[in-house]
Amino acid sequence: MHAGLKKTLGGLAVLAWPLAIYLLHDSVGNWPLLIVGALLLVWRVPQARYLALIAAAALIALGLFSRAEFGMRAYPVAVSTLMFCLFFASLLKGQPMIEQLARLREPHLSAEGVRYTRKVTRAWCGFFVINGAIAGWTVLYADLATWALYNGVISYVLMGLMFAGEWLIRRRVRGVAV
Repeated sequence: MHAGLKKTLGGLAVLAWPLAIYLLHDSVGNWPLLIVGALLLVWRVPQARYLALIAAAALIALGLFSRAEFGMRAYPVAVSTLMFCLFFASLLKGQPMIEQLARLREPHLSAEGVRYTRKVTRAWCGFFVINGAIAGWTVLYADLATWALYNGVISYVLMGLMFAGEWLIRRRVRGVAV
């Protein structure tokens, strides 16, 4: 399979995973979906393979020692936790995650740009903490439809608003008309 197509299909699988769980839960069952979700987590986060393996093992352990449905539904919590760990670790050593992304487009980033990207990386850390907490609440207290709505729709809308808001702020900081 072509690498670009494989990456696109993988990205769509990750985005659609909560909705797929909602639609397939009754016919497939918790355990198969939990196993596929754990494998998907490891496959889609190659930059943190070790952490992804730990998160996948935690999902399966949650299923074994609690209820398989909790392990299956905790996938978005694991993703938010992984993303928080990646972004937070980048603040502690090396270049912050957003700086790394910014340098792909602008290799000679100014000192002001570096400070700005550090702030944006912190903001994303906050987003992942809040999103993970809400996702965790939906695992424990919400019905499957509410869980799927938040984790498969609302969280992506919030992420899109975060991207758009940062883009607008960045243009304003740089003095570019919107």
